[in-house]
Amino acid sequence: MERYEKYKDSGFDWIGEIPEHWKSIRLKYIGYLYGGLSGKSSKDFNQSSNPDNKPFIPFTNIANNKVIDPNQLQYVVIKEDEKQNQVEKGDLFFMMSSENYEDVGKSTILLDDLGEAYLNSFCKGFRFTEQEYFPTFINYLLLSQPYRSLLQIEANGFTRINLKIDKVNDLSLKVPPFKEQTAIADYLDRKTAEIDELISQKEQLLKLYEEEKTVIINQAVTKGLPCKDARTCVSFKDSGIDWLGEIPEHWEVKKIKYISDLRSGNNLTSSQIKLSDDFPVYGGNGLRGYYSEFTHNGDFVLIGRQGALCGNINYAKGKFWATEHAVVATPKVEYEIIWFGELLRIMNLNQYSVAAAQPGLAVDTIRNLTIPVPLFEEQTTIVKHIETEINRKNNKAEKTKKLIDLLSEYKQSLISEVVTGKIKVI
Repeated sequence: MERYEKYKDSGFDWIGEIPEHWKSIRLKYIGYLYGGLSGKSSKDFNQSSNPDNKPFIPFTNIANNKVIDPNQLQYVVIKEDEKQNQVEKGDLFFMMSSENYEDVGKSTILLDDLGEAYLNSFCKGFRFTEQEYFPTFINYLLLSQPYRSLLQIEANGFTRINLKIDKVNDLSLKVPPFKEQTAIADYLDRKTAEIDELISQKEQLLKLYEEEKTVIINQAVTKGLPCKDARTCVSFKDSGIDWLGEIPEHWEVKKIKYISDLRSGNNLTSSQIKLSDDFPVYGGNGLRGYYSEFTHNGDFVLIGRQGALCGNINYAKGKFWATEHAVVATPKVEYEIIWFGELLRIMNLNQYSVAAAQPGLAVDTIRNLTIPVPLFEEQTTIVKHIETEINRKNNKAEKTKKLIDLLSEYKQSLISEVVTGKIKVI
């Protein structure tokens, strides 16, 4: 890539050299910061039928986007006599408070005219008063790694990470003339759009891999393995189970209680569960921590019994403790654990939960559900097939994730190199 003819020291190690004709200006001299919503309580939000509902930009819209997405607004009650700052097209927004360093100081820009709209209380808006500064370029500059790192260093806090207003106001910007700013912004708009499209295609591929994994598992545990030739093809029969349809003719149909014993785990208070100890503790949603004793030893399927993930399926091996929020499936006859667990997963056991203070599964309900049961030898073949095919899909997914990471790193590097003048695009 082409470089500028002459460079000078920017005065900052985190930026390095900049083109000789670029100048320095502090953010506070080209505009001003204004606050988001103030004086609001939880009751002012989510009132869909209130005629005083007005749109506002939530912090997630700023944290997740380079440009504000007008389809990701939320609503808050704003009375006619309230004094709240409205946003305008061309404004920048800063995340001034966050639960992590990754988001704090993050900027974005509003390129749409939203009419009467407001800003959430965790953020500050910035309005330009000087015309020789192109908002889109300044936003790219603030999104570059040097400036992101600087603002993250200036932030501090414990439960929440906060950034002081003066730290944003005093940012020293290194900027080219206006014509060059617009050319750089146009170039980055094109290039980042191309990269984002490639990333989107790869993300769609990841979703496809997940869908294919689900199809592989569903097919294997409900219909058996696909036949390779006439010799391996089997006849089918009606299973008598509404959600299942036909199954291989030689498979049996049994209630779960005849092949597995189901019992809830044992009570254990939160204070007894430690970050580390001898044996893992499993609840309905998986690993919860560790305890000094164990209730089970072996390979088991665990079913979530209560809460939002009621019917969730997990596996536990070796010595462990199961809490009362997990149903432990203990084999009465020999069966493959993975076959049984994946069959239960596709049955969507949550549909059988009873709503109370929170959803819950009755153990007797699960015991009396009917399932298709192949011979143990066939279960083993099914599990090997599932593991082989899922590993193949996972390997493809890992390579795709690495490509996404590389594209994201390249985009960030490109932005940083161009807005700091390391690469000339005009």
